Amino acid sequence: MKNKIFYHLSHIDLDGYSCQLIMKYTPYEIKNYNANYGAEVKQKLEMILEAINQNEAGAYILISDLNLTVDESKWLDAKVNKLNEDKKDVTLQLLDHHGTGAVSAEKYDWYFLDTNRCATKITYDFVKENFDFDEPAWMKKYVDVVNAVDLWLMEEEENFEMGKVCMRLVTETRELNRVMFADYDNTYKISLLHEAAKFLEQDNAPIILDEEIHRLKKGFFKEGKDGTLDNLATKYIVKLLGALKSTHTIYYKGYKGFLSYGLGNTSIIGNGFLNTYPEYDFIVDVSYRGTMSLRANNKVDVSQIAKEWADGGGHPNASGGRINGFKEQYRYDKVKPQIQRIIDEKESVAGKLEYKKEE
Repeated sequence: MKNKIFYHLSHIDLDGYSCQLIMKYTPYEIKNYNANYGAEVKQKLEMILEAINQNEAGAYILISDLNLTVDESKWLDAKVNKLNEDKKDVTLQLLDHHGTGAVSAEKYDWYFLDTNRCATKITYDFVKENFDFDEPAWMKKYVDVVNAVDLWLMEEEENFEMGKVCMRLVTETRELNRVMFADYDNTYKISLLHEAAKFLEQDNAPIILDEEIHRLKKGFFKEGKDGTLDNLATKYIVKLLGALKSTHTIYYKGYKGFLSYGLGNTSIIGNGFLNTYPEYDFIVDVSYRGTMSLRANNKVDVSQIAKEWADGGGHPNASGGRINGFKEQYRYDKVKPQIQRIIDEKESVAGKLEYKKEE
C-alpha cells in the first residue's frame, strides 16, 4: 500500500473534509480533491485519472461522502479496469452513506454503502481495519461529533452542538477559491478542523470554539504583522496569484491582464494584485455563472474592454458584464480557453482600441 499514491475525492461539507482529516493520520502519500454533486464530481475524477496516467506509481482512488450515479459508476469502473489492463495497478474504493447510491452499491464491490453512519465514521472504521493508522487521542470523540450533526442526532446534545459549530466552520470558510487554490483551500479547511478538535474536551466547547473561529482563521493567514482578516487574506491571496502569473496571464490589444476564476471580492483583491504587480494593466475575474469583473489602475479603460467582450460597461477602473453562453467549469484549464476564444474573436473584428496605451 505504501507504494501507491492515494487520490482522495471527498465532499465539500464537514463530513467530506473530516474524511480527509482522518486520512492525514495514515503514512501514505495523499492528494486531496473535493467536489460538490453534479458535473463537478466527474470533472474531479477526470483530473485524478489524468494524474494517475502521468505517474508511474500505483494508485488508490478513495471516494468518500459522495454517491455516484449509475452512469458515473459504470464510467469510472471501466476507466479503472482499463488502467489495470495497462498495468497501472489501481485500487478503487468508495465509502458513502447516501441511500441514492444503492443501485451502484449492489453492482460494484468497490462501492461500500452504509446509511447508518456518516462518511467520516465509515472512513474511520475502514481505516482502522485496513490501513496503518496513527490515531490521535481526540479522533474517536471528533468522529462522534461529526456523526451526530451529519445524521442530525439531536439526542446526542453535547456532540450535536459541537458538530453544528464545526459545520459552520466549514460552510463559512470561503476566503480561498476552491478552483484556483484547491490545495490551499483544502489545507485551510482541514487545518481549521484540526484546530477545532483541540477544544473537544473543554467545558462549553461549542461556545468557546464559536468565539475562537475568527482568531483561528486569522492564524492561518498571518505571516508576521497582524491585521484584519480581510487584509491578511488579501495579502495571502495576492501572493498565490503571483505564483500563477505564467499560466494565468492574458493579452488584449497590447494590454497585459490577469485572468482569475471565481475569485470574488475583485475590488479589494484586484487592487492589491495590481499594486503588487504593476506590470499588469488589468485583472479580470470570471464568476462560475459567467459574470465578469474587471479592475484597472489608470493604465487602461476597462469599461471599453467590458463593452467589447460582453456588452458590459462601468467605470474606467472598475467594470463588468456577463459572458453569453459561458459554461460553468470546475477546472481553470477549462475556463481560460473559453475566455481566450472571446479575446481572439474580438481582436480579429474590432481592430485597434480607440484609446492608446501610454508608452
